[in-house]
Amino acid sequence: MNMGGMGRVRRATSGALPLGCALGALLVSSPAGAQDPAEVAATVGAYENEPTTTVSLSEALNRAAGVDPDYVAALRRVGDADWVRRSAWSAFLLPVIDFRWSWSKYSSPQFNIGTGEETDQLTQFGLIGSYTLFNGRRIFDVKAANADVDGAEAGERRQRFFTALGTEADYYDALAQKELLRVADERVRRAEEQLMVARARVLAGAAVQTDSLQLVLELTRAQVDLLRQGSALAVSQLQLGRRVGIPGRVAAEPLDTLPAQALPLTEAQAIEEAVTVSPIVEFARAEERRMDAVFKSERSSYLPTLSLFGSWAGFDDDLVPDATKRATFGVALNFPIWDGALREIRVYRASTARQISEAARRDTELGVGRDMAEAYLAYNTARASAELAANAVIVARENLRVQEERYRAGATTIIDLITAQVDQTEAEAGLVQARYTTRLARAGVEAILGRRLTGTR
Repeated sequence: MNMGGMGRVRRATSGALPLGCALGALLVSSPAGAQDPAEVAATVGAYENEPTTTVSLSEALNRAAGVDPDYVAALRRVGDADWVRRSAWSAFLLPVIDFRWSWSKYSSPQFNIGTGEETDQLTQFGLIGSYTLFNGRRIFDVKAANADVDGAEAGERRQRFFTALGTEADYYDALAQKELLRVADERVRRAEEQLMVARARVLAGAAVQTDSLQLVLELTRAQVDLLRQGSALAVSQLQLGRRVGIPGRVAAEPLDTLPAQALPLTEAQAIEEAVTVSPIVEFARAEERRMDAVFKSERSSYLPTLSLFGSWAGFDDDLVPDATKRATFGVALNFPIWDGALREIRVYRASTARQISEAARRDTELGVGRDMAEAYLAYNTARASAELAANAVIVARENLRVQEERYRAGATTIIDLITAQVDQTEAEAGLVQARYTTRLARAGVEAILGRRLTGTR
């Protein structure tokens, strides 16, 4: 509205206006306390329209598994543990074979054991092998390697679901910030509409200038919240891009808004399954088995080692020696008696590590049961909160509609109207948060169980 409009406001009032009324009249004509809506819309539009890549939840989960450093490390540990197991089995079943060949040139003639003559060069060829008939350590080394593979596989499954949990958290945050931006935009729109109504009522003499002042203040707050929400959306999309390995901002594909369903198992069943087959527990149990095998391996060093050995060698001054060939074979017995108590120290330390792993396994089982109960209750609480939040939105919308009609009729104050507007905004924001908190709580239950639950996500 131009200055002529302000003149009409002044003519509609009698006498000198107090400072507050003058300020109110100024705000009615030109809301200086609020930013130009076109500028706000342009800024927010830049936040909304920048992402060129949109990913679905399943795509985000698959991509994140390939770029998350923790999951890549867990996956590589499985391969490393498998190679250790192969090495342990090969040492247990196969002989050790070593091939050697050398050629030497002397500055002066030397006796050559292959030709029996003096010569300035010597060629040696050797094939050496040995096989351990009995070594107590190797039996337990195999058991330790098997346990290590089980632990690595459990660790990989555990990390896969923790990576999925982090991915879903970022995915849901991007969706929530997008919806919260819509809620903030709706708040600005309602504030602008009510400001227009208040201006008309002030010009008609049906309301005082402070009504416009209150609405300009609400519009300013709504615009600030809209800008902040646009920034939060941009940050959440950047984080989602980082999570899935795509540079820049990445938008999340919208999900359904159906009410969350009850989990397909009871709390008692969830706790029992978590304590029994959760990858967190399986990892702790595998570590306990590994440390037990390590302890027994160290203790078996008190036993003797019985081995077979053999070698075949050739000597000559040609590149392929065949002048003299010798074969050797035999049996070796190694019985360690005393090594300065170093063996006793290793056994004691292995025993300590075994006891620690046993205590850690018991604590893990108790902790997983507690964590599952917490996650299960968190899901049910979030699910119930989402239902209540949906009802709160319905009530808030109806309350705002009634307050708008009453304000136009002059039957309520501007404070009641603004309160109703803020209540609706908070109710809608609460519904958005509750809906995605429910999804994330379900992902938390799945992360502990190490498997996906059936039913609507």
